[in-house]
Amino acid sequence: MKVVLTRERGANASLVAQLPAGYDVSEVPLTRSALYDVEVVRAALDAHRAVGPFRTLVVTSARGAPYAALAQGALSDDAVVCCVGPVTERALSECGVGVDVVGRGAVASLATVVSAGPVLVLGAKRTRPELAASLRARGLDVFNLACYETVPVELTPDQIEVLARADVVFIGAPSAWAVAQRVVSPRTWVVVPGATTAAAVRATHSRVAEGWGAAAAPLLATLGFLPSPGAAPPVG
Repeated sequence: MKVVLTRERGANASLVAQLPAGYDVSEVPLTRSALYDVEVVRAALDAHRAVGPFRTLVVTSARGAPYAALAQGALSDDAVVCCVGPVTERALSECGVGVDVVGRGAVASLATVVSAGPVLVLGAKRTRPELAASLRARGLDVFNLACYETVPVELTPDQIEVLARADVVFIGAPSAWAVAQRVVSPRTWVVVPGATTAAAVRATHSRVAEGWGAAAAPLLATLGFLPSPGAAPPVG
């Protein structure tokens, strides 16, 4: 059974760790992160300072961690630092930034715990709108500070063949599906982490299932895909 993981190379380790030996696992990165120069981010932050100090900082992914210390300079003394997921929390800790609230799942999960504005969201150039929309509906000011952008990868013929022959493809974000959808076979199951990516995939593909992390292996078994006894462990 052929499984393809599509996050950036080096970002699939946590998922690989959840897959038992016996699956034929390949990595085909579909996007890459183009990180902004710190001075570009600093200039953007300076343009936002007129509304400050910010009372909440939201860091949407580990890619924002190297810029978080810079963002801290625009926060109030009682500001709350929120992030999405334990990987981002760990990256922030390694950069010397303490986290008060760790959201689980999509960034929109933080909407219920952010209570004070203005809110500074540190993340991608194109962010999902749900969090900002929810917070603004409650009267909070929200400002996006972009520190990177996600760009598509040009697939090689070999990578196209791997995707086309896959039984299961793990797609972590709508941006990844935008690259994969022209290649992935209608018979292939696409596994996604949550509702946002599921909706993007279902727009053009019928075989979609939600399951990530610890839920990945049980989901594959539910779909009828069992590891082959005696096969090599997953790639890492």
